[in-house]
Amino acid sequence: MSETRLGQIYAILAFLFWGGLAPIYFKQVSNVDAFEILIYRILFSCITLLPFFLFKKELQSLLTAIKDFRTIKYLFFSTFVISLNWLTFIWAITNDRILEASLGYYINPLVNVGLGFLIFNERITRKQSIAIMIAVIAVLYQLFSLGYLPIVSLILAFSFSFYGVLRKKVDVGSITGLFIEVVILLPFALGYLFYLYYYDVVAFFESTSLYTSFMLALSGLVTVIPLLLFNGAARRMKLITLGFFQYLAPTVSFFIAIFIYNEEFNFDKLVTFVLIWVALIIFSSNSIKKVLFNR
Repeated sequence: MSETRLGQIYAILAFLFWGGLAPIYFKQVSNVDAFEILIYRILFSCITLLPFFLFKKELQSLLTAIKDFRTIKYLFFSTFVISLNWLTFIWAITNDRILEASLGYYINPLVNVGLGFLIFNERITRKQSIAIMIAVIAVLYQLFSLGYLPIVSLILAFSFSFYGVLRKKVDVGSITGLFIEVVILLPFALGYLFYLYYYDVVAFFESTSLYTSFMLALSGLVTVIPLLLFNGAARRMKLITLGFFQYLAPTVSFFIAIFIYNEEFNFDKLVTFVLIWVALIIFSSNSIKKVLFNR
């Protein structure tokens, strides 16, 4: 099997994990408060990542990163936005808002372009400008038709985009960067966990079933496995092709929300999604040509 084909398999598995297995997983622990689920995700991610630093390469990367004040500074900010993203995603899944989460990750590439223009002075093409305007129209349509902004979608899209911007500022690997981020969050997580134990409201092995506690213990693997698959894909594929695969995750989430969890999908929501899909087709037209026709 060629390296490119292997990269494509890794990409498909990573985005299926993020878009399919992750929502189903968090549904299994929906009886636990979102903040507490986030705590276990931090704790068990830290534990899951520790073995990687037995390898010399990863350990050297970690030591180099923690010695660089500029790297740590940016990782402090990235820690805030990724924890906001995680918390919002967990809350959305456990509160029957998978469709809104899906919409957020559809919007994300368009937000990336907008931030690239504003922060890095990157050039925006005419097609990208049209796509962004259509996305804005979609958000405004939902505001006026349903009476509210898709707040969950916007938080997920913007937090993940800002996370990308901050991580772009530092030269640190995904595994090392994630480990430092969860270590930064660790004191807060342990403090909140102590609070829950003190008031006897902790879920883990206390007020929930053995099954729920077991599922919470898997939160580290749920975080790390798709990241490893994505890293494997990124090393073997062109970024333009990898970007094409990213739409797989919100598409799978979209169908899971409707056909498995029966979330409401009315005409106004359909219009919003259709506008976003049209924007993404325009936005990705050049990438689609390169992927499908190799030009």
